[in-house]
Amino acid sequence: MPDISLTTLLLLCAAALVAGWIDAVVGGGGLLLLPALLLGLPQVPAAHILGTNKAVAIVGTTGAAATYVRRAPVRVGTAARIGLAALAGSMGGAFFAAGIGSDVLRPVIMVVLLGVAAFVMLRPSFGTAADKGPVTRARVVAAIVLVGGGIGFYDGLFGPGTGTFLVLALTAVLHLDLVTASATAKIVNVCTNAGALAMFAYQGTVLWGLAALMAVFNLAGGMFGARMALRKGAEFVRGVLLVVVFSLVAKLAFDQWG
Repeated sequence: MPDISLTTLLLLCAAALVAGWIDAVVGGGGLLLLPALLLGLPQVPAAHILGTNKAVAIVGTTGAAATYVRRAPVRVGTAARIGLAALAGSMGGAFFAAGIGSDVLRPVIMVVLLGVAAFVMLRPSFGTAADKGPVTRARVVAAIVLVGGGIGFYDGLFGPGTGTFLVLALTAVLHLDLVTASATAKIVNVCTNAGALAMFAYQGTVLWGLAALMAVFNLAGGMFGARMALRKGAEFVRGVLLVVVFSLVAKLAFDQWG
């Protein structure tokens, strides 16, 4: 582990705690965790930052997924199939990532996110029991191919906001309420994080000591966030979702033009 001051270490652990909470509720914890690592460890190569980020995030995501599975009506088999498709998609996205500039993707993603935010605000029933409809076999296949493969590809290609996109897509395609969609998204995220972490570990780009310490806080935040989402319901998740979407748009805009 690199030489880190106590203040920096405490701030990184605090960021891991809050990121775990955000990720468990609606996804998007990486919007806080990754910048915190970049700012706190400016001397560390980017590959080690990314590897350490995945090693921390997978622990909190797994803890949140386990909490949801015990308490929410999650179809684990369907979630696992979507997760395997997402794992394959993320590998494909990573393969093509070098050939596409992020400056091209950011404006497109910002427009999509703003459209999503408008849809969620103008349709209050989105992600509630009143918004549910029949889930056909075709919708399950679409979730595996489009949600798993498509968003998995995006995660490997670019990444920011993957958890949030998963929640939104699962809600729309499978007619899940926002709490169940968050639970399902956590299982899918475990699959994609595991694949990425395996690659980073193989390349030796994980700061295991720091990751282990931060992972304890990320796990606590993830489990607390999952319990809070289950207790407060879809309206609470909807509010957090809108905050995360607008935060992601602001971050992408800053990266593009700041």
